[in-house]
Amino acid sequence: MKAILHCDSKWGIGKKNDLMFELPQDMAFFRKTTLGNAVIMGSNTLLSFPGGKPLKNRLNIVLWPGGDKNRAAEMGYEMYETLEEFFNRIKTIKDREVFVIGGAMMYKTMLPYCDEVLLTKVDADGKAEVFFPNLDELENWELVEESAPIIDNGYSIRFCTYKNNKKEEL
Repeated sequence: MKAILHCDSKWGIGKKNDLMFELPQDMAFFRKTTLGNAVIMGSNTLLSFPGGKPLKNRLNIVLWPGGDKNRAAEMGYEMYETLEEFFNRIKTIKDREVFVIGGAMMYKTMLPYCDEVLLTKVDADGKAEVFFPNLDELENWELVEESAPIIDNGYSIRFCTYKNNKKEEL
């Protein structure tokens, strides 16, 4: 399992249940990487998508305590109310990669189980309200790849890959 996201210079990842930056190249990377795979998220992340609809051409799995299973079926995503059900479902996915796509609580919960984090670092302060753990300060995480800076919609960004050297099993 991998996490995929972008953060600002202070490891901020969002505000007002939305992204802080419009980054077409980062979004293209996200699309290309997650297409045909499984994306797992919390309910607020799903609700932040246009119309609250799941991402197309991906298996969307949502942790949503008290959510509406009928709505999930109609909209085309899988919904689980407990962490145990959610974990049990994720363990069954063998035919595609699994990506954690948000929000902050989902990242925090799933980070110990991730092999890698695909992180786009934005050299700017997005005035975030929610933050991702600073992987540079966590002993089991190692920066293994970092692109040269590129400009994306006026922002300097770098595509980074972090590896978890002490991944936990679900």
